[in-house]
Amino acid sequence: MEEEKEKIQNRVVVVDDAVELKCSYMQKFRLYETRSNFYMIGRDKSRTSWRVLKIDRLDPTELNITEDLTVYSEIECCDLLRRIHEGNKSIGGLKFVTTCYGIIGFVKFLEPYYMLLITKRRKIGTICGHTIYGIAKSEMVPIPHPTVRSKMAYSKDENRYKKLLCSVDLTKDFFFSYSYNVMFSLQRNLTDHNTTGQSLYETLFVWNEFLTRGVRNNLQNASWTVALVYGFFKQVKLSISGRDFHLTIIARRSRHYAGTRYLKRGVNEKGRVANDVETEQIVFADARDGSPMKISSVVQIRGSIPLFWSQEASPLNIKPDIILSKKDNTFEATRLHFENLVKRYGNPIIILNLIKTHEKKPRETILRAEFANAVRSINKNMKGENRLRFLHWDLHRHSRRKATNVLTQLGKVAAYALKLTGVFYCSLTPNLTPEGLFQYSFTGNKNSIGNSLTKQASMDKDVDREAEVNNCYYSGDENKEYSVRPEMLQAGVLRTNCIDCLDRTNVAQYAYGLTALGRQLQVLEFSESPYIDLDNSLAKELMAVYESMGDTLAFQYGGSAAHNKIFSERRGQWKAATQSQEFLRTLQRYYNNTYADGDKQKAINIFLGHFQPHQGKPALWELDSDQHLTVGKRGAFPEDENVRYIMGCLVTRFFLVLS
Repeated sequence: MEEEKEKIQNRVVVVDDAVELKCSYMQKFRLYETRSNFYMIGRDKSRTSWRVLKIDRLDPTELNITEDLTVYSEIECCDLLRRIHEGNKSIGGLKFVTTCYGIIGFVKFLEPYYMLLITKRRKIGTICGHTIYGIAKSEMVPIPHPTVRSKMAYSKDENRYKKLLCSVDLTKDFFFSYSYNVMFSLQRNLTDHNTTGQSLYETLFVWNEFLTRGVRNNLQNASWTVALVYGFFKQVKLSISGRDFHLTIIARRSRHYAGTRYLKRGVNEKGRVANDVETEQIVFADARDGSPMKISSVVQIRGSIPLFWSQEASPLNIKPDIILSKKDNTFEATRLHFENLVKRYGNPIIILNLIKTHEKKPRETILRAEFANAVRSINKNMKGENRLRFLHWDLHRHSRRKATNVLTQLGKVAAYALKLTGVFYCSLTPNLTPEGLFQYSFTGNKNSIGNSLTKQASMDKDVDREAEVNNCYYSGDENKEYSVRPEMLQAGVLRTNCIDCLDRTNVAQYAYGLTALGRQLQVLEFSESPYIDLDNSLAKELMAVYESMGDTLAFQYGGSAAHNKIFSERRGQWKAATQSQEFLRTLQRYYNNTYADGDKQKAINIFLGHFQPHQGKPALWELDSDQHLTVGKRGAFPEDENVRYIMGCLVTRFFLVLS
């Protein structure tokens, strides 16, 4: 425990004076072209600094980029463009192409390079005065001039690759910021200033790392590109007792082992898991009269069960069998996964496993037993606070009761986890500088931070017993355990999973978010009590945001909105309407998983650089799926016949349930 305190305290950067950071980042660009070059003109927000990037258009297969190191004024930049136009008059002069707001990256398929640009953006929120944007429109611009392109640039395969990449809809669920490191949590941004520039792109939550790698390595900077995070971002204004505050929910999807539901399951050899999502909940109120702005955040994560397992999307089985591989008997990949989590979040790592306890035909229970074995094996070599805290809680069984009871019980589990990890809280003093990486300075107090780290509870009981969850419940005197500190850090994290890490997981993450919100409002001095009743309007508004997040993440991974039976019941929705909604979502998810996810996975592999096309080598669509080798081939029946058969069975089953 002392080592963990010291480690966290050493990461705190104490800033006694406001640091003057020049607004050198560019956020608006104009693209011009001549026959031989593209010219990208970038400027800062204040229109005081103008930069020039030149991209060669005469090489049909290579990317040649040169950055002019001169910083121009607006007049000087206009004069430069005039001279370029005059020098190219004989071949058409200089022409304006488009206004844009950053380079997403460069990509090559079989011959030419293409430049991906943000041509329209939209503001979706602010954090500490820094604007967060979504992409409203993007464009793919071919680099070589048409006169130097060969027939390969217009080939059927080239166009198919272009179509695949363009199927990744950048206007949905991608977001970025010029001045705030949105790929990191608030705590990391304010306590660790060592990650800047190019290294920002190498983090697991930046999805265009591959697309920007070439230009960043060439220029040795990241001034011209924007780092895209994929997931969910929502900011709303709420109030309690007549006082307003801002709630921000951010979900960041990992680019490692990324993909669709049945094509990416479990863990890979490097310890990366499928559907790895970090969810951050930030609460703050606007500062007034130059007073410090108080802000709090808390992070939780979801991720696939870290074992080697898979399922085959089958036209004949809406619930495919779970295939557990025995190739990692020592659970090395599982151990690597949890070691990675400790590096990211510190100790303790609390695992909330929501899968079923009993089944007539073993499916989930196979993974339940093996997961318990893995944690038990890992914990043999761990001591004290380094041991994994493993909680089994069969949400499916408990959901047969009232939704209120389910959320109440999950709230107790959440309170236990939150007591172990704590939340991040600090006061931010506005700086005099108008812009910069951080508009606020954070004054850390090492003693108060150390005192705010909660004592770890010992849990050495058999991890295979659900009785553990009951042992973590509070007895009603929770207020005595908490006291508001000047500054606090979160140490450790709650990791929640069900089978898909979608539907049940989202309900549990909401319960944790609600418990955390009460604690955050308490440390921000909005409330004396850390508890928010389920019938409170704040609980309902928070549920709406988490429900929206759950739907978004479910579409990304599973192909349909999330199953929200618990949320629907809490809202008092008519049971028949809920059943109808769940049925339609089941059909949509089944169809996408069986017939659409193959192309979706190929597009992700192209976007992330997992597959790079080359002339003379097999095309992506000629290769087998990247599904685990343990999974067999799909059935041999015609697709349309299978769809009609399965749909008919499902419709019949649905009406039997309603009757």
